[in-house]
Amino acid sequence: MTEDLRQRAGRAAGLGYKVKFDVGDGAFVHWDGTGATPVISNDDSDADTTIAITLDNLEKLLSGDLDPTFAYATGKIKVEGSVGVALKMASLLGD
Repeated sequence: MTEDLRQRAGRAAGLGYKVKFDVGDGAFVHWDGTGATPVISNDDSDADTTIAITLDNLEKLLSGDLDPTFAYATGKIKVEGSVGVALKMASLLGD
């Protein structure tokens, strides 16, 4: 999952924010989009926005089998922080 996000980050324009995916069981994927090149790690670092999502739903989101707006509306994705940043991230992941 982390490697998939690294590949997508390499193709994505600058996000300008730090986003953390909390996939449960103490596992995280941290996207630092504040620099010229995004840095993807599994650190539990501070983030502007935290997206809580199960690993299964993150896989579905990345494969295009889960619409981010539907997932948010039905509670499959929970956002702490800026929903605008989460929507920007969703558009980056959908590319």
